[in-house]
Amino acid sequence: MTRSNYLFTSESVSEGHPDKVCDRISDAVLDAFLAEEPQARVAAETFATTNRIVIGGEVGLSDQSKLKDYMGRIEQIARDCIRDIGYEQEKFHWQTLEVSNLLHEQSAHIAQGVNSSPEKDEGAGDQGIMFGFACKETPELMPAPVHYAHAILRRLAEVRKSGTEPTLGPDAKSQLTVRYEDGKPSRIASIVLSTQHLDESMTSADVRAVVEPYILEVLPEGWVTPETEWWVNPTGKFVIGGPDGDAGLTGRKIIVDTYGGAAPHGGGAFSGKDPTKVDRSAAYAARYLAKNVVAAGLATRCTLQLSYAIGVAKPLSIYCDTHGTGEASEEAIEKAVAQLMDLTPRGIREHLGLNRPIYSRTAAYGHFGRAPEADGGFSWEKTDLIEALKKAV
Repeated sequence: MTRSNYLFTSESVSEGHPDKVCDRISDAVLDAFLAEEPQARVAAETFATTNRIVIGGEVGLSDQSKLKDYMGRIEQIARDCIRDIGYEQEKFHWQTLEVSNLLHEQSAHIAQGVNSSPEKDEGAGDQGIMFGFACKETPELMPAPVHYAHAILRRLAEVRKSGTEPTLGPDAKSQLTVRYEDGKPSRIASIVLSTQHLDESMTSADVRAVVEPYILEVLPEGWVTPETEWWVNPTGKFVIGGPDGDAGLTGRKIIVDTYGGAAPHGGGAFSGKDPTKVDRSAAYAARYLAKNVVAAGLATRCTLQLSYAIGVAKPLSIYCDTHGTGEASEEAIEKAVAQLMDLTPRGIREHLGLNRPIYSRTAAYGHFGRAPEADGGFSWEKTDLIEALKKAV
């Protein structure tokens, strides 16, 4: 039986967190290649540590001369990302750190499974399982804990980068524990916020005085009460931050990137992967479908799973769970989503318009629960299947 009164916690990390620095660079490399050629192949991984960035993986363009040219641009792409994030500290400065580019051409054996031919449709770039999720806890149909944990850090980044709060540094983490009553989020039990600060004299109380107004601004009115516990920079000073304080890697924040632990995860990371990689594109498709199921009123909570085999176009399975909230049978929903969307890798990319340079913006503050943008960004957040789903079930 589903519990109705409980605590649930999710975290987020800022764009200056070491792992997010790496996600941003990997996605910026991807965007650069997709801007040149929509069918470009990219699987870029980044490692960051003190005064050092290392980028490796596979890339591919149809024009080999252009591929060589783009290889020469990688270092500047990395530096531009770090500059935009805001790192200008002694042991991690966008101008002076060392960048190593170890990217190489995509494996021919992977390409033969993925590429289309007259005999077969384009196959999935790898095997795997992907999950999508939606619920009615927020207007964005996201779980409340992770959604508001992201909102806190996004707001703090805005006031840091605008110069309104110049004492804040780029590296930060948030964590929210939400109390649920009758199955719905009702108030915040605890707030954890650790943020880098540039003034070494600042105490935890000083940092709280800076950040508290912005935290209260983004949380729903009445959710923070006198009983809410505040833990702001609980270890004290946090001056050394970013990859100088802790090494970073692409793809290490997959729960932050998705649903904050409120839904299953297939295990595949997103950043640096072009949309032939179903780790990314099918997870976006699963979110799109789950969100439309909830938006259509067919359930108040929906988990959707897809699975694939490398080199095979069609999904091997489609699974839906409405957690006892469904207004239609799960079997009917599974059948409807398969009819309404071509869930082959090519079909997903074309339906959602994924072969565009739209990925750098996804690298921090969550891939889901964001507003669709005019240039195709966050297209998987559209709710344009509502009427079709209602008719199909």
